[in-house]
Amino acid sequence: MSQPSPVGKARRRLAPSEKYEIYVQVLSGQATQREAADAWKVDRSTVVSVCRTAKQGALDALAAAVPGRPGRTLEQARLEEARVEIERLRAKGSQGSAAVGTPDENRCSPVSSHAPA
Repeated sequence: MSQPSPVGKARRRLAPSEKYEIYVQVLSGQATQREAADAWKVDRSTVVSVCRTAKQGALDALAAAVPGRPGRTLEQARLEEARVEIERLRAKGSQGSAAVGTPDENRCSPVSSHAPA
């Protein structure tokens, strides 16, 4: 007969990777919940909790994963708008500077008082 476990026994904390392994073993049928609990030296309720949490996490992740291209964040959208505006201003600036010309070309010719009337 097995001896009863002592009262106040320290609880075993499982790493996330260990919890995942337990879930995979139970899900794939490699072990029952009781066998997994014995193998990992945890209570069967711990295995049940791990499986329930893993299943809910998987369902939440699948519900959030919609087909298509992922949307942009507000920051990404504003950054893209700023880039478009910068490019527009650059294009406008280069067009304006071509029409203005050099300072010598823009200077008005003095009117000669000796011009024929």
